[in-house]
Amino acid sequence: MPAISTLYAGIVGKDHFGRHAQWYGRWGYGSDGRFVLQFQAINVRRGQCMDEVMPTVGGVSAAGREEGTLEGWQHGGKWFSFEGHAIFSRMAGSGEPLVLIHGFPTASWDWNRLWPMLIQQHNVLALDMLGFGFSDKPADYDYSIEDQADLFQGWIEGLGLPSVHLLVHDYGCSVAQELLAREQEDLLPFRIASVCFLNGALFPEVHNPLLIQKLLGSPFGGLISRGLTRRSFERNFRRLFGSQNPPDRQDMEDFWHLLTYNNGRGILHHLIQFMEERRCHRNRWVGALQKATQPMRLISGTADPVSGAGMARRYRELMPDGDVVTLRNIGHYPHLECPWEVFSAYREFRKRCEG
Repeated sequence: MPAISTLYAGIVGKDHFGRHAQWYGRWGYGSDGRFVLQFQAINVRRGQCMDEVMPTVGGVSAAGREEGTLEGWQHGGKWFSFEGHAIFSRMAGSGEPLVLIHGFPTASWDWNRLWPMLIQQHNVLALDMLGFGFSDKPADYDYSIEDQADLFQGWIEGLGLPSVHLLVHDYGCSVAQELLAREQEDLLPFRIASVCFLNGALFPEVHNPLLIQKLLGSPFGGLISRGLTRRSFERNFRRLFGSQNPPDRQDMEDFWHLLTYNNGRGILHHLIQFMEERRCHRNRWVGALQKATQPMRLISGTADPVSGAGMARRYRELMPDGDVVTLRNIGHYPHLECPWEVFSAYREFRKRCEG
């Protein structure tokens, strides 16, 4: 692969073994014409260099971590710095860049069931936003959708990507709306080629938050956040899924681990302020949808009690020519509940875009 440009030069993060390292990358086009990214970590203390993507044999990485597990997911990622905070990210595949943006209160691990399918056709990029998953979770930080959009904008720009496709869920839908608004204001250094939304509260007037979300956003949110128990979390989280597709024991173990990693419970009341942001920025973010010229699709699990069938109806009302795919008996997490159906709907959407 020809080396065309250098990425992440001077950015300090961690290598696969948790050592402080600087990340460097090269991008170019392979013999088949597909866009390819290649990364290396240079250990700051020892001056050692190793490839970011480690070989796998029989589903086990070279370092012995099983693929398809949360541990393997973490081990296969890398970190970079954003405003002095460590951000966890993953990249794989080749083709046109596809950026995945996760929802609240989870992380990029949400995409793990779609990941093997997507990387066969796309260069897939995902990260844990600040305050989520394996990324840093500073307690005294002013979390906002705009700040998360800054994170993605800086990351994509730093990678030197001229154009990206977006596949976004929940909280990530609001981040995508802000990025669309910036593009329409000529503030993005890259082009958004297409956007596919999954069960996001695109229109705050029909968003129906759970009681726990309302409590987290109340003046008592700090107490609720710090006192959240696993039992309470599981009870509320299960309500988001379709009755035929409940999360299993391992799913709940993984989600709880991601939530509580690095004292994540202590900042939930800060993160939940995105619900108020949606109301405050409603005209800007809904306007960004209505003014968008790139292809867009909404994939909606209609059994979602928070942003399901009602959100899909509102999308059709405000976007008369809107492209909506509904999934019956599927809840708030279509990409976890029915990954093949989501992949098929997304693949068909991209084929239509290219046609």
